[in-house]
Amino acid sequence: MDLSLIIALDVVNGAASLFLLCLGLAIIFGMMKIINLAHGEFVMLGAYATVISANAGLNIWIAMLVVAPLFVGLVGLVIERCLIRFLYGRLVDSMLATWGLSLCLIGLVTTIFGNTINGVPTPLGGFQVGAYRSSWYTIFLLGMAVLVMALVYGVLRFTRFGLVARAVMLNPGMAATLGVNPAKIYMATFGIGAAVTGLAGGLLAPVSGITPVMGTAFVAKCFITVVGGGAAIISGTLSAAGLFGLVNQLGAYFTTPVYGEVILFLSAILLIRLLPQGISGRFFKGTL
Repeated sequence: MDLSLIIALDVVNGAASLFLLCLGLAIIFGMMKIINLAHGEFVMLGAYATVISANAGLNIWIAMLVVAPLFVGLVGLVIERCLIRFLYGRLVDSMLATWGLSLCLIGLVTTIFGNTINGVPTPLGGFQVGAYRSSWYTIFLLGMAVLVMALVYGVLRFTRFGLVARAVMLNPGMAATLGVNPAKIYMATFGIGAAVTGLAGGLLAPVSGITPVMGTAFVAKCFITVVGGGAAIISGTLSAAGLFGLVNQLGAYFTTPVYGEVILFLSAILLIRLLPQGISGRFFKGTL
């Protein structure tokens, strides 16, 4: 019973972490059709912003929850103005440009901070479950995943910005005739997606080794989750993160973490083969 509870907590933690990592990518890809291959480096920037701020004496919670999303959101706005805005509707070009951007970011951070592993201590302690021990930070990550999901859903579903953004993504020409500036909506949407990704990087900083190349470990997993989830940003990402988080954690428990990753990618290939439109294309049509 105790072991089952610990495994269940690990599965929930894996799904919540994957959802947080993927949501920013889902916003940018789902609404703007931009394949951002620098997504992993946005996670890395959020983690570094947290580590640097915390090591400079700033409260760890402010570093994770405020500094990381604000910094990466501002970086996202600059990148959108300087690079992405010239690539709308050019899928292959956007992939090449963001791939080059990811290499530039890795090189820049490596030049400044070197290849050493950085980190911050986990801010919460642990608790005992029978003979096993788990961390309260696992529960905190689950709570943050639910909170971020509710905030993004609320903004897209109930605010004027969300209504205008969805209209621009469906038909920018029609929205422009009604007085909306699509360029500003694209810029804001990219900045929000980058900020959400930076928040994920900040939240995972206490449980990850922080290096300039840490983003490469996340980017493939994030892309297959977003593609497996389908067009719906919230329901698709949530369902795919839950499924792949379950497969990954159980695979790692019964075999090894390496085989767990292999099982995850094989499961993703099978899912996309069976459901080409993703989970939301089959089960959550018309949802956000």
